[in-house]
Amino acid sequence: MRMKAMKKLLTALLFTPLMALASGPEVHLDKAPVSTEPAALQNGAKLFVNYCLNCHGASYMRYNRLQQIGLSEQMIKDNLMFTADKIGEPMRIAMQRDEAKAWFGAAPPDLTVISRSRASEFGSGADWLYTYLRSFYRDDSRPTGWNNKVFENVGMPHVLYELQGEATAKINEHDDGHGGKTKEIEIEAPSKPGKLSAEEYDHAVADLVSYLVWMGEPMAEARKSIGTFVIAFLGLLFVLSYLLKKNYWRDVH
Repeated sequence: MRMKAMKKLLTALLFTPLMALASGPEVHLDKAPVSTEPAALQNGAKLFVNYCLNCHGASYMRYNRLQQIGLSEQMIKDNLMFTADKIGEPMRIAMQRDEAKAWFGAAPPDLTVISRSRASEFGSGADWLYTYLRSFYRDDSRPTGWNNKVFENVGMPHVLYELQGEATAKINEHDDGHGGKTKEIEIEAPSKPGKLSAEEYDHAVADLVSYLVWMGEPMAEARKSIGTFVIAFLGLLFVLSYLLKKNYWRDVH
């Protein structure tokens, strides 16, 4: 009995995730043009505060961290601080989790490390976010009136629709050859144009994604610089150690 239970457990652990992966739809992700330029990160921070911070918090990120992307304390206070009084406070929201769950069906997740979280699922959190934010379309069958090609039946409405416009989708169903059907969703051009052109909207989303990636690890660039220096130092130390070893042992041999 004990051996049978162990076999069942191993089967569940090994094969269930593989079956789920095989049965799930393949998601094509567009390459995100992530930038570390201060101008891009500043524009991304502005978009995040104006469009995301109403429902999604970033409770592990403090406003004063934005000084690292070239913003002064006064600029942060005047343009980006709408939910806090002190610049050292986290980027929290006023909405309560129980209220959010009642309104949206689930509480909107904290976005501090959303890019790293999605990276663990899809390989590239930046690519997933970039594709997701450009894949909303009108769907009257959904409570919010919106759906998403990447995240089907998502509870989140398209908060950037005034920038992109109201896109529609052409949905085709095909026989998968096993008695089931596969769904192919083709996003069409917005029927109602937004404030930005398609190219401008893609650029704005790229800036927002760049900021989300930066927010997940603000010290990433410094870490890479330090890592490069450490590797170069270790390489030099290796050469010096090798020359010292040769000089020390030359009389022995």
